[in-house]
Amino acid sequence: MQIEVVPLPGIGLRHTFTTEQGRRVGVVTHHAGGLRRLVHDDPTDPDRSCDLRLTRTEALALANLLGILDVVQPDATG
Repeated sequence: MQIEVVPLPGIGLRHTFTTEQGRRVGVVTHHAGGLRRLVHDDPTDPDRSCDLRLTRTEALALANLLGILDVVQPDATG
């Protein structure tokens, strides 16, 4: 699976991939405030996408539900 990383100037980064069903799914991580947006394409309009805004805590809860057992925050000292 290939993950596409696109910088969004003034916003953050978008990571996306294509599912086996041909749907585009991704996460936009904002530079400020730790906001994340879960994004996916609109199957009825390929030029439109839908999103769900998540706080960092909500994003971690979703990751846990998806089977990510350990989420480790990098140590700021190195």
